[in-house]
This record gives sequence, C-alpha cells and structure tokens, in this order.
Amino acid sequence: MAQRSAHCTLHLILNERIMAPKTSSATLRLKQDYLRLKNDPVPYVIAEPNPSNILEWYYVVSGPDDSPYAGGYYLGRLVFPRDFPFKPPSIYMITPNGRFKTNTRLCLSISDYHPDTWNPAWSVSTILTGLLSFMLENSPTMGSIEMTDYERRQLAAQSLESNVRDENFCELFPELTMTIQTEIEKRNLARANEEQSPSMDSSQPENNILHSVVYNSVVVVGFALFIYLVRYVLYNMNIE
Repeated sequence: MAQRSAHCTLHLILNERIMAPKTSSATLRLKQDYLRLKNDPVPYVIAEPNPSNILEWYYVVSGPDDSPYAGGYYLGRLVFPRDFPFKPPSIYMITPNGRFKTNTRLCLSISDYHPDTWNPAWSVSTILTGLLSFMLENSPTMGSIEMTDYERRQLAAQSLESNVRDENFCELFPELTMTIQTEIEKRNLARANEEQSPSMDSSQPENNILHSVVYNSVVVVGFALFIYLVRYVLYNMNIE
C-alpha cells in the first residue's frame, strides 16, 4: 500500500513538473513582452494585461490619420493559451469598427485559427502590429465585415462614447480615458455652438428689417419737413 502511495505521489510530482513549464513559460514570456512593449511602443497601439490574469490582455488601436478609422479608438482582447508562445492567442475586437465583427474570434494568420502559420518568436508587439495592418486592408476573412469608408468614419466618431462606457477600458487605460472625455466635451461644446448659430443668424434679418424701417421713416419725415419749409418760404414771399 505504501509502495502504491509513493508511486502515486511520484506520478503527481512528474505531472506537476510537466505542466509547470508551460504555465511558467507563458507567464515569463508575457512579462517580457510587456516590458518590451513599454520600452519600445508600437505605433497606434497600446495594451495592458488583466491584473488578475496575465493570459488575458486588452489592447486599444488608434485609427491612423490617413485611414477611415482616423479619430477612433478600438478596444480589443487577446486570450493566450497556457502553452504560449508555442501556440497563438485568440483575438477579439470589442469596439464597433466596420472592419471586424465584435466579440468574435478573428481568423488571422497570427491567431489561433491558424496554428500552422504561427511563429513562437512572434511577440505581443508582433501580434498587434499584424492586427493593425490587417485592419487597414480590405481582405475578407472569418470575422471580417464589409462597410463603406463613410460608415467606418461614423463608427470612429462614435467609438469615443462607446469606450468610456466600457469598464475594462476605463480601468486599464485611465490616461486615454481622460483624453477621450476631454475630446467628447470639446465635441459637445462645438455642437452646442453650432446649434446656437442658426438662431443668431435668424434674428439678424429681423434686426436688418427694423433698421431699414427706422431709416425709411427718418427719410420720409425729413422729406416732409423739407417740403413744409419750402412751402413756408414761398408763402412768405407771396405775402411780401
């Protein structure tokens, strides 16, 4: 019995040793990728791991100025397997964007849809760079959608309000949240000014009409006085 118990204990220890490298290697690699991402940021992209689960990351893609996504901020999620970097992550887009379906696993060469094309040397920075590159294309794939550039620009403008309502966005990206809230206030102020402008413009013709009436009245009164003076002078000359 004791021999069997010792055998079971040894088997359990061996299993733990086999499983431990997978989990620890993923954690170690993701920590390294996080430091690399902070020291060498990716253009138009930021990312933060879930504080309670390093295998789950959230990222934000900023729309490049020369794209239909300009001015937009797009929240997404990466879910890494325990044996990362030997297997690729699942990739999701959360913010409506006009390129990808939301909350749907995306079929990309850098995602778990294509483990055959995955390269363990690829980092989180590589994944996010590839995602942005594919977002700017129009190649169809599982999880992509077709929209016009106009519709994508509309969604870019709406993305600000959408993100500040997202709890994960506000918690993980507080500085960007403040920036977006400031931008929203500017937009609301500009919209309010635009709404006031027509009312001011509509009152301007009324003022012009009033000025015209007053001016005409003064001219008429002045002309009447002139006629009266002429008649008065002529009348006095006839009397003399």
